[in-house]
Amino acid sequence: MPEIVLREALKRGLEEALENDPRVFIMGEDIGEYGGAYAVTDGFLKKFGEKRIKDTPISEQAFLGAGIGAAAAGLRPIVEFMSMSFTLVAFDQIVNMAANLRYMSGGQISVPMVIRAPTGAGVQLGATHSQSFETWLAEVPGMKVVCPSTPYDALGLMRSAIKDDNPVLMAEPALLYGAKGEVPDEYYEIEIGKADVTREGSDITLVSYGYGMRPVNEAADTLEGRGVSVEVIDLRSLAPIDMVAIIASVKKTNRVVVVDNARRRGGVMAEVTADLQQAAFEWLDGPVMRVGSVDVPWPYNRGLEQEVLTDADDVLAAVAEGYGL
Repeated sequence: MPEIVLREALKRGLEEALENDPRVFIMGEDIGEYGGAYAVTDGFLKKFGEKRIKDTPISEQAFLGAGIGAAAAGLRPIVEFMSMSFTLVAFDQIVNMAANLRYMSGGQISVPMVIRAPTGAGVQLGATHSQSFETWLAEVPGMKVVCPSTPYDALGLMRSAIKDDNPVLMAEPALLYGAKGEVPDEYYEIEIGKADVTREGSDITLVSYGYGMRPVNEAADTLEGRGVSVEVIDLRSLAPIDMVAIIASVKKTNRVVVVDNARRRGGVMAEVTADLQQAAFEWLDGPVMRVGSVDVPWPYNRGLEQEVLTDADDVLAAVAEGYGL
């Protein structure tokens, strides 16, 4: 299979939708002439024109609201935020409008909209541009939230998100836009809500998503070198979460470490941990071990930022503390 970077996989998914569905259009800050903050929409304005590629003012609440109205009227907008941190400006629109309109209308109005946003730290953007608020939005009924860790997943999830009749947040790890991976030329989609067992093992389960898969895979390689058989699960989807796959794995390995892509406090893995304690307690040989970034504002300094960010050593420390492996 040909190898491409994650931003190119996202671009392919968007381009396909624009070419094949006249209801699809994209809007957001600097997506047109500039080509997007991470170059995902580069060249789109020239190819598809101003009616399909709409540059907006710095007004997240306004253009997100316009997207909701367009979706309710039968179009399929894709709205890009320059940072996941900026979803706060439009939180009321996302949570109270986009997520609830289908329910509040008794199913008469759908909001088939994709919200794209780079998420997470590691690229020296400071405390106010490095947040991972997909963890907040994942608990909102009516929202679907996905977070790819590979180009393959990015394309498959994007295709499914655009076709979904519900609002879908595509959280795109800022550190992974340049990550390479194999992507087939043949068409495929990835079901939202279906986790991926990326490595099968029998001694311990490691669970994460998005950028968190990088330290998890590094830790798994180290553990395998020590003779430990590791099973690795990539959530792919934060809402809904595929607890069936996680529970099945824990019943096999009896040990589990869950790794948040974001800060440890209040993260998605808190929910995974609670569900495992309730549904798989009798299969566990020790506590569910949690790993996440340090609960401090994101530093701008590169050295400090890397110190706060979760790494493979953090995962290995949790494995050793919880299970002595």
